[in-house]
Amino acid sequence: MTEPPSPLRMLLSRHTKRREFITLLGGAAVAWPVAARAQQAAMPVIGFLGSSTPTSQGTWVAAFIRRLRELGWIEGRTVTIEYRWAEGRPERFAEIAAEFVRLKVDVIFAMSTDAALAAKQATAVIPIVFPASGDPIGTGLVASLARPGGNVTGLSSQARDLGAKRLEHLREVLPNLRRLAFLANAGYAAGMLEMSEVQAAGRTLGLDEVRPLEIRRTEDIAPAFAAIKGRADALYVVVEPLVNLNRMRINTFALAAGLPTIYAHRDYVEAGGLMSYGPNYPDLNRRAGEYVDRILRGTQPSNLPVEQPTKFDLVMNLITAQALGLTVPPTLLARADEVIE
Repeated sequence: MTEPPSPLRMLLSRHTKRREFITLLGGAAVAWPVAARAQQAAMPVIGFLGSSTPTSQGTWVAAFIRRLRELGWIEGRTVTIEYRWAEGRPERFAEIAAEFVRLKVDVIFAMSTDAALAAKQATAVIPIVFPASGDPIGTGLVASLARPGGNVTGLSSQARDLGAKRLEHLREVLPNLRRLAFLANAGYAAGMLEMSEVQAAGRTLGLDEVRPLEIRRTEDIAPAFAAIKGRADALYVVVEPLVNLNRMRINTFALAAGLPTIYAHRDYVEAGGLMSYGPNYPDLNRRAGEYVDRILRGTQPSNLPVEQPTKFDLVMNLITAQALGLTVPPTLLARADEVIE
């Protein structure tokens, strides 16, 4: 016959069970806040799809990061940024975009038109922001500027619309300009659209010829210059990742050939080009940071209209002008936003 438990044993048993319950409850009480804190600490992730290299696009990246910090997104503390660089190889865009989809990033920041197009092909869900697209409608990035639709939005650089203005500036330095060479990456859709506009502007200005020079890789640059030796008075260069990566090389060839160059922004002039006219790209990247901020806080990309540039810079390099034996009119210098000398 089993001996009935004594009052002391029953009391100890109840005490033990109560202590175990309190311990379990206390553990759960501790575990819940820890889990909550872990959830709160989970930072949103930005997939940064750089089209060139950290060095060649450093000023743009710095402007973007600085604006994020001003808006409370501090890298490593309130946001994680996964950087990937295509290094001027467009075929890398799809690979990187697919990786970001696998990582389930919260937003993709695509540094060029083609990078944004690759990201758009990879996902219709993850928001995509582009800081500067030459022709976001013509290339199919968005349905319209006011109502981009889908998961893509950003800022336009108005590359096509400014081609005629660049030719006018170039004509002021070269009043006898008759033959223009046009260097562009044949794989860059926006560049081909820009070429059409420049050819039309050339006809309006009475140029005899706008000769396209199409490249697809770095090895194509030297043969392109050989093809126009003695057959052009100036060179119009379309800005895109491959060209950006090779800007020093292009300017070296242009100087050797005695060709004045015109670009879309100052980085190329700083690297030895003659002149540039276009939007302020660090400013565009800064403003794109505001788009990322709004998306991370819940705004849908389709509700963010594509904005136009608000600041345009004319930059001249008088060192290059002197090397080419050119005299820049004082009236043009007076209008320049920056003169490198």
